[in-house]
Amino acid sequence: MPNRFSFSAWLFLRALALIYLVAFVSFWTQSAGLVGPHGILPAQDYFDAVRAQMGPRAYFELPSLCWWIGADHALAVLCAIGVVLAGLLFAGIAPALSLAGMWACYLSLCGAGQVFYGYQWDALLLEATLPAIFLSPWGLRPGWHRVEPPRLALLLMWWLLFRLMVLSGAVKLGSGDVAWRGLSALAFHYESQPLPTPLSWFFHQLPLWFHQVSCVVMFVIELVAPFAVFAPRSIRHVGALLIAGFMVLIALTGNYTFFDFLTIALCLLWLDDAWWQRVLRRPVLASVKPHRVAATWPLRAFAIGAIIYTSILAMPRLARIDSIQRLVAPLDAWVRPFRSFNSYGLFAVMTHPRPELIIEGSDDRRTWQPYELPYKPGDLRRSPGWIAPFQPRLDWQLWFAALESPGDNPWMLTLSEHLLRGTPQVLALFAHNPFPKSPPKFIRVVRYEYHFTDAVTRRRTGQVWQRSPLDYYVQPVSLG
Repeated sequence: MPNRFSFSAWLFLRALALIYLVAFVSFWTQSAGLVGPHGILPAQDYFDAVRAQMGPRAYFELPSLCWWIGADHALAVLCAIGVVLAGLLFAGIAPALSLAGMWACYLSLCGAGQVFYGYQWDALLLEATLPAIFLSPWGLRPGWHRVEPPRLALLLMWWLLFRLMVLSGAVKLGSGDVAWRGLSALAFHYESQPLPTPLSWFFHQLPLWFHQVSCVVMFVIELVAPFAVFAPRSIRHVGALLIAGFMVLIALTGNYTFFDFLTIALCLLWLDDAWWQRVLRRPVLASVKPHRVAATWPLRAFAIGAIIYTSILAMPRLARIDSIQRLVAPLDAWVRPFRSFNSYGLFAVMTHPRPELIIEGSDDRRTWQPYELPYKPGDLRRSPGWIAPFQPRLDWQLWFAALESPGDNPWMLTLSEHLLRGTPQVLALFAHNPFPKSPPKFIRVVRYEYHFTDAVTRRRTGQVWQRSPLDYYVQPVSLG
């Protein structure tokens, strides 16, 4: 039992099925307004442009089932297939085939999603799926909770979590950001992160010493706790629980979609069946049989190649050496389009202060009324909400756009045009349309600087946020 992980693998694969279910449903509800035929960045136009520029090479550089189904129809079809496959995986029906199908569908959506589908958790989900195919048993109804996973597949899952955590800490120190090195980053992180939670305001009010201590604890968990995977099992269990607890705190103070849940799911594989039996106080498995795929050459080749390749990705200084770059360039060109072998590192440089884009419409260029998005800050009295594991991708992308110049985000003008035309699919992405009868004649986008209020101001005014204008991100525009 101390060396068995069949129950842990069973729990992980079920958790992965639920995460995929949320990911597919989340995109399905937004795809029409984001990349549908009448969306902000129509996927079919994008595929046509890639094919015109690259020719036959486009099918490899942008791997997607949309090439054969047609992007206009493929979005809903791929999401529906993904939902069905997630249900099959959760029920234990054809788990390996279900995982392979979900990986292909999600990779296809990532290509079609363009700027709305370029987040690290999308890449993490794809990368976690490939070794999970080997982790799960084959067959239509294999009784997977009684099958011991291959050790190489388990090692790949451990290696993924190890890289994810260590790189997340290493990029913060390696970036040279004085906020991280001075342990002051968390003093403003809770208000400057993309989508705060209701608890973010309260954490922001805590004293500086608390944020500094929290920063030290964070670095210990990200840079030290992952090495517990190489230690005896009792220490490995402590490392898994520390990382999982850290993810719970992140989920309580920030809406990071399914990232925290997926990381916690990876932690499950560090806990063996004996640990689960002791915690649950009952036998977790009646009998266990070995995985028949454990000794086959595809798994060994995949494991060795994945570890070598991701090791190079995990060492940015080594990757900058010309000889190493020339050595891995052919392999990198072949692997990178599949988004399944990645380097990680969130918030390498902390953003401060918080710029926020507010979209407003008017009929006379004197009275302007704001379009409210469902989850991102806007109305000063509206408290942040709980969203995760759902991801409102337009809300998220507007946070990134506010940090960049308008020239880096030409899709903002396309969004403005859709609001001037009153496109229903795009308006469905908003929580409040101030022009329900007919579209406005003018649209503008104003960039503000947002801060949390203090406790006194919140009690006196009811405002969670305070803001000051910075500049026009999009000057007033009209269809004329």
